[in-house]
Amino acid sequence: MLSFTLFELGPFKICLWNILAITLIFIIAAISRKLIHRSIKKYLINANIHLEGNRTTWLKLLSQSVYILAIYLAVISLNINNEKVSFTEFMTANIIEIKSFSVNFFQIIAILIYFFGAKMFLNFLKLYFSKKFRNKNDYNPSTEFVYIQLSKYVIYVFAILFSLNTLNVNLTSLFIGSAALLVGLGLGLQDVFKDMFSGLILLFEGNIKIGDIIELHDSKFKEPIIAKIQKINIRTTQIETRDGNVLIIPNAKLTQEYVENWNKGNSMTRFKIDITVAYHTDLDLLISLLKQAALSQAKVKKTEPIDVRLIKFGENGIECELLFWADQSWEINFLKSDIRFEINKLFKEYSIQIPFPQRVFHQA
Repeated sequence: MLSFTLFELGPFKICLWNILAITLIFIIAAISRKLIHRSIKKYLINANIHLEGNRTTWLKLLSQSVYILAIYLAVISLNINNEKVSFTEFMTANIIEIKSFSVNFFQIIAILIYFFGAKMFLNFLKLYFSKKFRNKNDYNPSTEFVYIQLSKYVIYVFAILFSLNTLNVNLTSLFIGSAALLVGLGLGLQDVFKDMFSGLILLFEGNIKIGDIIELHDSKFKEPIIAKIQKINIRTTQIETRDGNVLIIPNAKLTQEYVENWNKGNSMTRFKIDITVAYHTDLDLLISLLKQAALSQAKVKKTEPIDVRLIKFGENGIECELLFWADQSWEINFLKSDIRFEINKLFKEYSIQIPFPQRVFHQA
């Protein structure tokens, strides 16, 4: 019963023995991967090597190697019920035939090997770049990310070209024949190509990197978006706002629109808090209290000047602004809140009033 043919796969007859053997091979592969996972994890901890991601680069690399071996053994196991069919015949048997185009097992396995090999080689490069860059005193994760991203695109382009060549696709004829189609696609996908080109500019120039805090001016929003760069892909960039929202924006926005990078230039940034007080307020006392409120916070830079400016005489009171320097750009809203709490406390202590809108109606 176990030798009864269930279906045919090319020249191979598949029975329950084949299915059980293949299942057993992949169960052993899964167990082996877990054992490797534990061993390499223990090694990385002892060697004090920290790699990002859900699984470390070594774990990915070795787990993929285990499954490549499992696939090979699974193919060999098909001979259990097919003694008269050689492995070579199995590999060269066509399973897809469309006119002059055909695909056999050898081509499929070769393509799988190309992509597995590309992924393994990329993991080797990740480990190499990790050791190369992270041992430096001026380590910058953005530089490592750029090298890895560019390597990934180049490696997978070659994997695709090798795969097409394995399928006996004439690349020259393909490119010439698809020229008109590519022109049409280019016109229809202008924005996509623009975003991809912008992504390459971001990766090569490095003006905006992972971890940078940017101020993005968008006409769709009343106020500028303050966000932190999380990931830069070839077409889009992932950013996180102060509210914890993750936004995916096209790369063209970062190269063609006005973007302020808070991480460029001086690490210190000047911030302001607007205050309106009643007209009868003692301005000298006001200046003293506002500076006192700013100086009460440890994150305010004490070596930089703290200024109070009178902006204008408003409808409801005197409008001023408190100017101070700090390097807490991302958490600045919390710092501003703490300063406002201190201002409110001092205003109550010294009886300084914050006016509210009032209207006086005269009856004719």
